[in-house]
Amino acid sequence: MAISPPQSPSAPPNPWDEAAILTLPRVIHAVKRVAAQEVMPRYLNVARHRKSDGSVFTQADLAAQDALVRELGLIYPCPFLGEEMGEAEQRALWESGDKGLWCVDPIDGTSNFANGIPYFAISVALVQAGRPILGVVYDPVADECFSAARGHGAFLNDEPLPIQTGAASLHEAIGEVDLKRLPRALATMLGQAPPYSSHRNFGASTLEWCYVAAGRFDVYLHGGQKLWDYAAGSLILNEAGGHYCGLYEDDFWSGHPWQRSVIAALRPNVFNEWKTWLRNQLGQD
Repeated sequence: MAISPPQSPSAPPNPWDEAAILTLPRVIHAVKRVAAQEVMPRYLNVARHRKSDGSVFTQADLAAQDALVRELGLIYPCPFLGEEMGEAEQRALWESGDKGLWCVDPIDGTSNFANGIPYFAISVALVQAGRPILGVVYDPVADECFSAARGHGAFLNDEPLPIQTGAASLHEAIGEVDLKRLPRALATMLGQAPPYSSHRNFGASTLEWCYVAAGRFDVYLHGGQKLWDYAAGSLILNEAGGHYCGLYEDDFWSGHPWQRSVIAALRPNVFNEWKTWLRNQLGQD
């Protein structure tokens, strides 16, 4: 994988960023190995279960998380926060993770995985002081690996992102929008009179960020994501030159880490149109 130079070559090197770029190829290799050994052998052949919050999990989620704990610990020894942990443990790890924290979703899009819908991914991020410095999102069905290290660009396999620039205006855009976590009036408006051309919702947040970074989706909206939903994808979009904020906050990172909303787009003019339209609708609530 070709690596672009740091964005500020004259500045002193950041040891965390240097560690991330050196670590990235090993993380990609580990994620692909876990997908091959623990995830894909169970695809189309696994029972589903329900967690206390009603969300779906499978034995593949648990096996992949355990394998990632082992693999990532060998690459860089620091605490590990996974989606399949208990909430109290997750929050305690987040509060004590300034010196480095692996943040993992072993299978994002578990409902798709369990139903045989080929849109799911393994997501891994290395987070330091609350911000991602390394991100990998791997779709094992398509064999597409999105990756980024802070300051060094974003890639799909070996190709720099974005792959395409997408729609030139909001009116022409394809929107990836999760309606169920939005204010009711806004969701109704988007369902009845959206400002974009076409609507999608595929059910795997980590891949949705990456599809925006690639130029496959033009605009993105989600009403509330947890840390493992956005940690890797937000870095990949940022390194691809994309733009994002919260529904109510211009600084995405000022939102609550366990429930961050996101407005995003690749092109700056489309992002501004999208954000303005959404904020105007929220002002009419």
